[in-house]
Amino acid sequence: IYPTLHPTSPDTHIIFFGYGTHLMNHLKEYHIKHNILYFLTYADEYAIGYFKKQGFSKDIKVPKSRYLGYIKDYEGATLMECELNPRIPYTELSHIIKKQKEIIKKLIERKQAQIRKVYPGLSCFKEGVRQIPVESVPGIRETGWKPLGKEKGKELKDPDQLYTTLKNLLAQIKTHPSAWPFMEPVKKAEAPDYYEVIRFPIDLKTMTERLRSRYYVTRKLFVADLQRVIANCREYNPPDSEYCRCASALEKFFYFKLKEGGLIDK
Repeated sequence: IYPTLHPTSPDTHIIFFGYGTHLMNHLKEYHIKHNILYFLTYADEYAIGYFKKQGFSKDIKVPKSRYLGYIKDYEGATLMECELNPRIPYTELSHIIKKQKEIIKKLIERKQAQIRKVYPGLSCFKEGVRQIPVESVPGIRETGWKPLGKEKGKELKDPDQLYTTLKNLLAQIKTHPSAWPFMEPVKKAEAPDYYEVIRFPIDLKTMTERLRSRYYVTRKLFVADLQRVIANCREYNPPDSEYCRCASALEKFFYFKLKEGGLIDK
């Protein structure tokens, strides 16, 4: 390992002899003290992985004119560069990273110790729901979980606000003139094969009970049940039946109300 012979070249020519991270970190600090902020090396296929771990990249920023003729070119090897950051204490880096991991681990343990509330298991999957947003799992936010990126839609984060909004909406849906076929569960005496055809039945009375038990922890669960009311009706009844006409009218009404309340994207 030696600096280039050209006095104006801020580069170092490195020959890799198998030394580890410790030597490389001391080498980096030595060069920073002498205002040399770039390493260039030719790495064979067995050494590329090592140099990547040491911060080297195949993306060469140093102009070719600054090292051409001053660094030995090895056939079949890859030229790699490492840009040094004067603000990083490289010889202390391993210790710092280890300390950071210990701190993060302690913070996680402290947070977990604060979470003493035990929530009941999710029952929505038994009702035919295939997936729910992660943020809708009770207690998930208390663990420190945060969604990646921006959340789509206008989710109401306050449970009481969500409950009030859905309660008012459900009351309006139940008073709609076309809601009468969906007010209560289908009676087996009136449709003997209904529960053989419809795997996941739902109705406005059941939705009211779910709302009271705080089942709807997100708007998406509520909307999914509304959609299933309509889908079940269309699956069981002929398209030209009075039931399907009521389903279409009610569907149009509740989608209008959902958009009006900002519960779905317009």
